[in-house]
Amino acid sequence: MVTAHAGHLHHLQPGLPGPVSNYSLGAAAGMAKDLNITASASAFLAALFFLGYFFFQVPSASYAQRRSAKKLIFYALILWGILASCIGIVTNIWVLFVIRFAIGIVEAAIMPAMLILLSNWFTSGERSKANTVLILGNPVTMLWMSVVSGYLVSHFSWRWMFIIEGLPAIIWAFVWLRMIDNSPNDAKWLSAGQKKDINDEFAREQVGLHAVPNYREAFKQKAVIQLCIQYFFWSIGVYGFVMWLPSIIKTASSFDIVIIGWLTAIPYLLATVLMVVASFFSDRLLKRKLFIWPFLLVAAVAFYASYLVGTSNFWLSFILLVIAGGAMYAPYGPFFAIVPEILPKNVAGGAMALVNSFGALGSFAGAYFVGFLNNVTGSNDASYIFMALSLIIAVVFTIVVKAVSTPDFKLQGTIPAASPSASALQ
Repeated sequence: MVTAHAGHLHHLQPGLPGPVSNYSLGAAAGMAKDLNITASASAFLAALFFLGYFFFQVPSASYAQRRSAKKLIFYALILWGILASCIGIVTNIWVLFVIRFAIGIVEAAIMPAMLILLSNWFTSGERSKANTVLILGNPVTMLWMSVVSGYLVSHFSWRWMFIIEGLPAIIWAFVWLRMIDNSPNDAKWLSAGQKKDINDEFAREQVGLHAVPNYREAFKQKAVIQLCIQYFFWSIGVYGFVMWLPSIIKTASSFDIVIIGWLTAIPYLLATVLMVVASFFSDRLLKRKLFIWPFLLVAAVAFYASYLVGTSNFWLSFILLVIAGGAMYAPYGPFFAIVPEILPKNVAGGAMALVNSFGALGSFAGAYFVGFLNNVTGSNDASYIFMALSLIIAVVFTIVVKAVSTPDFKLQGTIPAASPSASALQ
């Protein structure tokens, strides 16, 4: 099994301290007031990160696939840490605009490069769990950083929060460079026989997949287009929630910033548990869609129920938001296992980057319009409905996506085996 040889990757996902969550907490803690950031400018700043993220996904994937995912992530981590820390010293909103956009560009390199790296190491029976370990870096980081950020702001200031939280990424970059290999072929700790076994398993997985010569043709695939649309609307819900949860809690309660930090962490605790459970059963049954759309449907219902409760019962409304947040995160592992199982290896990385870039565009829409709706309406009700409807659309596109495999494509020199794509997309 590949897991036995690639186990060192399980604890080396490049977790970042979260430019999304700590920006939201910083804004709630006085950054907006100190820099004279208006409500509309704050919504745009919150979302600007995702524009840089959108435009540089596919170029990053192309570089990672042709050159080195390992080195790309190394340089991205260093630049990310520097830029994140610089937020703590800005005194001009226009400089903050530039930094937020630049952080998006830098972070755009990390996700597609990591997905390509994992696809070089893990087979279809392990891929959902491997993706989940990677993406767990998001809710787990938000879990503890929401609490830490609250204390840093309380004991120091929002400026020191950004400065301190940018430094670990720089340190981690050098740990990453020392311990990670791009593929089994680069791993000196694997024997020639082990490398051959892993490569043979990957070759078997390519049998039955439709031959796609380049990125252009891959991007035209109906399934890829459907996944792009699905992830766009899914991300509206996720990042509308992530960006504005601290502000929503602050508006609906009289808690201080430390308590808000603790409450903000709770949905990510549930998300961590649900992600592990969903990925385990998705890999065990080799089903993907079955572990995506039901969770998103639950999240949509929870958002709508929270809207119905409104401000009449803060704790019930908050519990429903916790359920929505946990359910939205749960399907990430199975979702990012789909593309490598419906497209050949030469284009799968680029297709994953394209899908992820549309997720970034949805994140921009979610972060901006949720803030806009909250500001215009003076309440959170409209944004709850907006996020719920977006998730319903994501459910529909998850259900309709189909595999693109054909039975007549065979790889030379491999043992014929059934493609996992047909059964996985259920």
